[in-house]
Amino acid sequence: MKIAFLGNSLVAGSYGGSFVNEVAIHLPQHNILNAGVNGSTVLNLLQRLDNVLEQQPDIVVISCGGNDAISYSQPETRRFYERAMYVPDGIVSPERFIVAFRDLLTRLQLAQVMPYVILPPIEHNRVVVSTLRDYNRMMAEACATFNLPTLDLMSALVPDHIPDRPPLTQATINLIGQRVRSGWNDYETERERGGFTYSFDGLHFTPETARRVGAMVVDFLNV
Repeated sequence: MKIAFLGNSLVAGSYGGSFVNEVAIHLPQHNILNAGVNGSTVLNLLQRLDNVLEQQPDIVVISCGGNDAISYSQPETRRFYERAMYVPDGIVSPERFIVAFRDLLTRLQLAQVMPYVILPPIEHNRVVVSTLRDYNRMMAEACATFNLPTLDLMSALVPDHIPDRPPLTQATINLIGQRVRSGWNDYETERERGGFTYSFDGLHFTPETARRVGAMVVDFLNV
């Protein structure tokens, strides 16, 4: 079976741990395709969908919403989404998000490909956590309409109490880019410094969390 993972940096796994690599280790009998791209919103997933479908996957696992929620709730990041990800005005509003997400599900079903949906976590600050909870709720409701399975990583990983941390900014995004290019990997020190739980920056998985999530995704797929 060919299983494609379509998503953002959590799927790409180039910054922090890679849960997709963990899935591949657990499921060597299947062909695992990683179609994650850092910074992707649901609009970017739609743009890449045809390329994924050309590889004729049996299943497409979707993980999106984090960057969409950041663009909407953290205004200082919008220049990045507009210039680097070609998002109109740099904002994926809730209304724009759910229309695009439902379009994504419809196109997969029309292609006779089974979608599985991961509801992603985030723990950087209270505003973005609350916003992503709303986006996840919209995705869950849409999946229920389509009778599709979901894996709620927000409920599984994110603590009830989120400290009052500052907003995400362009400087945050610049730092991520610099660290990716330099091969930085001092994840545990950063996690402790920031007071994070499953992540090292409020956004990305530590290697330990990636291993845990990989096992959860394998159970979720049940293939």
